[in-house]
Formats: sequence, structure tokens, C-alpha cells
Amino acid sequence: MATEQWTIDTSHSTVDFVVRHMVVSKTRGTFTNWSGSIEIDKDDPSKSIVTAKIVVASIDTRDKKRDAHLLSPEFFAAEPYPTIEFISRRVEGNALSDAFKVIGDLTIKGKTNEVILDADYNGLNQDPWGNSRIHYSAKTTIKRSDFDLEYNQALEAGGLLIGENVTIEIEIEALKGAPPAA
Repeated sequence: MATEQWTIDTSHSTVDFVVRHMVVSKTRGTFTNWSGSIEIDKDDPSKSIVTAKIVVASIDTRDKKRDAHLLSPEFFAAEPYPTIEFISRRVEGNALSDAFKVIGDLTIKGKTNEVILDADYNGLNQDPWGNSRIHYSAKTTIKRSDFDLEYNQALEAGGLLIGENVTIEIEIEALKGAPPAA
């Protein structure tokens, strides 16, 4: 089996999310502490593996009060569930082609559900220090209720304070092999 190991360079990668607020606007956030890896099986790309672990306490919506509420039991319950994890099951399409799907298990707040990441291969290049870098983008939408993230409030004018769907947007830059020494 011809596999290549890649370590996600989180200083050049992002895990962002978007959710509707008060029906019409959007609230955006990011996670600032996370790690991940990619194992590309060049002989059978469907067997490639993607893993990621996100530290829930690293959530940043540019509002400390909101971030604290998101860490509470009403949302992520960060104390008993300190991480969000993703482990792929399979890849549909070629991880080295323009567009493909990564199907895997996403675990949030102790609940695991299958998600499909619509992914794009953005290229492979060398950085100025001779390191091989591979680039991907991915996107998915999850339902908050699938992960017991059900806190909400009804609005006087109708609708709910927080939308049910959360769009997750990922930009990946990964280094071939183990991460370089800091």
C-alpha cells in the first residue's frame, strides 16, 4: 500500500462555523486550538483517512459572554465533553482530484453522527523551506439537534433565536510527514 502521511498545519488552517441568528442574520465563529492528520492511500483513495480533534474551549465568536455560554451545559458542555472529534470512514472520489466527499463520524457532546464533507483539492506545492504542502477546502452542514445542542428561545415576532443548521467551513494546509519542530 502506497500511503502518504500529512499533518495539518493549524497555523495556516481554519475550522469556522456559521449559524443563523434571529432568523435573518448570521453569527460566525472559529476554533483556535485543534489538530489533525491526513493519510492518503494513493493505490485506493477511498481508503484515505482524515482525523481531527478540536478543543471546545478554544471557541471564538468575538464575544466572550457568548463564548462562555457556548461552553456551558446549555450548549457544548465543555467540562464533560472537552473535544469535538472527526474520524473519516471513507472517501468517495479521488482525494487528489478537484472535488470529492469525505464521509466520517463527527462526535460533539458525546453524540456521534455521520457527516459528509464536500471537499476540494486545492493543490500541492513546496514552501520556501523545502516542505511539501497539500491544500484542501471542505464544507458541511449539520443540525444542532443531532448533537443535543438544542438551547433556543422563541422570538416575539416568530421564529427562533438560533438556527437549527450550522455550516462548517474548513481550510486545510498540511505538511507531508510529521510536523516540523517548533
